[in-house]
Amino acid sequence: MITASERVRAAYARIAQVDRPEVWIALRPRGEAEADAAAIDARTAAGERLPLAGTVFAVKGNIDVAGLPTTAGCPSFAYEPPADAPAVARLRAAGAVVLGTTNLDQFATGLVGTRSPYGAVRNAVDPSYVSGGSSSGSAVAVALGVADFALGTDTAGSGRVPAAFNGIVGLKPTRGLIPAEGVVPACASLDCVTVFARTLPEAERALAVMAAPSGRGLPALEQRRPGPWRIAVPRLGQLGELDEGWAEAYESAAARLEDAGAELLTVDLAPFTEAAAMLYEGAFVAERYAAVGAFVDAHAGAADLDPTVAGIISRARDIPAHRLHADLEKLSVLRGRALASLGDADALLLPTTPGHPTLAEVEADPLGANARLGRFTNSTNLFDLAAVAVPAGEVEGRPFGVMLIGPAFTDERLARVAGLLTAPPLSLAVVGAHLSGQPLNGQLLSLGGRLIRTTATAPAYRLYALDTVPAKPGLVRARAGGAAIEAEVWQLPAEGLGALVAALPRPMALGGVELADGSFVTGFLCAPEALDGAREITSYGGWRTALPSLARAEGPGQSTAPSTTHG
Repeated sequence: MITASERVRAAYARIAQVDRPEVWIALRPRGEAEADAAAIDARTAAGERLPLAGTVFAVKGNIDVAGLPTTAGCPSFAYEPPADAPAVARLRAAGAVVLGTTNLDQFATGLVGTRSPYGAVRNAVDPSYVSGGSSSGSAVAVALGVADFALGTDTAGSGRVPAAFNGIVGLKPTRGLIPAEGVVPACASLDCVTVFARTLPEAERALAVMAAPSGRGLPALEQRRPGPWRIAVPRLGQLGELDEGWAEAYESAAARLEDAGAELLTVDLAPFTEAAAMLYEGAFVAERYAAVGAFVDAHAGAADLDPTVAGIISRARDIPAHRLHADLEKLSVLRGRALASLGDADALLLPTTPGHPTLAEVEADPLGANARLGRFTNSTNLFDLAAVAVPAGEVEGRPFGVMLIGPAFTDERLARVAGLLTAPPLSLAVVGAHLSGQPLNGQLLSLGGRLIRTTATAPAYRLYALDTVPAKPGLVRARAGGAAIEAEVWQLPAEGLGALVAALPRPMALGGVELADGSFVTGFLCAPEALDGAREITSYGGWRTALPSLARAEGPGQSTAPSTTHG
């Protein structure tokens, strides 16, 4: 395992190597970061458990980091925060080292990453293209391998658009899951602190450290009914104009989910896109004026105010209150339509953006190019939804990304579905209680599993009814006298198999199971010490075939159904 000191040295070497100064607003002196790292190494050497030890992270410049100015992308606005924002403090307490604060679209107003007096943040893959905003510097710091993860914020898509453009993961959690204190607001009622990382597990690990019990109270979510993941997809015609090759890339991502066992459902996208247009065209932009409008008015014409951002905020000053209330009523209707359209779908799959503009295209049409990028992201926080953006291939050598959107507090579910796109599925052989129709088969279904084929083991195994009440099966490889045992092969996402393993009790274990065709698949096996007093049922050729005999042996009134996590 890499030490914190080694990771910090590698990070500063990488900063020098990539030579991308526009990524940063304030980079900590190397000596300070190394001192933090040395302290973390000493604590871990003393036996302290720090889940993020050996990692470094970057922080968007509108989030407070003690010892660095909070600028929100505007030097004249800068202030010295008295303490870390809670999200930052929790990461540091878990052993992560802050590298510095990153560039952003000024006052977190934009999806392009070019609206900053500190310079336009160029894309990590193709510097002639935008990096996406407003959390531009944070995303590029991760994509270039400088930081292990980074914090952004998301009001209209700022935690997802930069992820898509730079080929990384962006988690936009349920509003309030990560505390927003210590964040310069864009729209306080909508803002979310977000996480960028190169992989989904890395992003989830950081999110778990920052997350706190929500002050909103955990709602009573409906229990998900067993079965394959249900993914809502719109008709291609409802996606509107996309860049060349993007429709095909989106269809490919949907097909990959279907190949992994997901069920695709058609959804009406109209309420989502109608609400998206309201974020800037309606009265909700007035909240941006409430956040920093007084400062913008007092500094009108200042050299460090981005003219596009200042214009958006200043124009919001004169929006009448009655228009806001009318828009709130309209939004409530649209949200009802949107959720009704989703029905019992686990997630809505969309391209993160309709396209990827160049720096020159944004310069030529700063408002139009930006507005187009929010077509699919703008409605998420207006509807109080959670989302995760993940890479889904390339188009013309540049990253293409999709996002999965779901109801508030379904963050973990969205991550499990996203795992189908970010990690290859794994195969699992089952011979007992997880077989189709058996009591624990629902576990496989709820973890995104799907039946691949029915088969048998190689003729080298023995099957036992373990000496438990009720009876449970145990499969062992035989030194001699083995037989073929009925088996099913299921496919699960890697995260799903991990969850199954974590709940697996003794005497069961996972190991290689040889199938009838000579191939080996991970499967449930039984530790030999559990066979004392067990009844051998190999001759029945399988668990289901043996169940009637076991029922007669137990006598009337006794259950024969397996009841624990055994395969």
